[in-house]
Amino acid sequence: MTAVLFDFSGTLFHIESAESWLRGALAEAGVDLPEAGVTAVAEALTRAGALPGGAQPVQLPGDLAELWLVRDRSAELHRAAYTGAARRVPLPDPALYDALYDRHMTPAAWAPYPDAAEVLRTLRERGVRVGVVSNIGWDLRPVFREHGLDPYVDTYVLSYEHGVQKPDPRLFATACAALDADPRGTLMVGDDRRADGGAAALGCAVHFVDHLPVAHRPDGLRPVLDLVG
Repeated sequence: MTAVLFDFSGTLFHIESAESWLRGALAEAGVDLPEAGVTAVAEALTRAGALPGGAQPVQLPGDLAELWLVRDRSAELHRAAYTGAARRVPLPDPALYDALYDRHMTPAAWAPYPDAAEVLRTLRERGVRVGVVSNIGWDLRPVFREHGLDPYVDTYVLSYEHGVQKPDPRLFATACAALDADPRGTLMVGDDRRADGGAAALGCAVHFVDHLPVAHRPDGLRPVLDLVG
């Protein structure tokens, strides 16, 4: 393998808990909510699928169904989908819906998996080129910079910047071209068998990791080093 492509959420990084996300937005907006209310609202937002990078909606309302399928094709669609999901949950201040969305785009809302830095650094030392290919509606580069992982990434291919989302092979082809890498010598690492598995149509090898909280997956990326050789 001469190149490795990584997914972002659930692969290299994990979003904070729904409670932490809600508390951060409440603090930023200067809104108070009783402790019992924080827990209940966080659980309702989780069921609604309102936290990007978090759980999928338990039940997607009909008026959001079509939007949800294409939410990663632009920044506008992404915000509309997730704030639309959040608005299914009553909040004490209407400004909180946008505050919640804005909070999830901050570096503080994300934590790298414990072995992410080691794996990326080792790939760099071996001369293996690295790309990040993500279905997303915002610029995740500041997250990588803040957590010290940006020096190990050669290219970022983000769905909203290209109007194409995984599993469309064109997104993986764009990444391979940016890395000057033959797809047949490229490994795609991700947590979504449908979305990330789309790289196989291009000829890439594919390796899946479990989408788990950071504390529950300390070394899930290390097998990548053996696969690359």
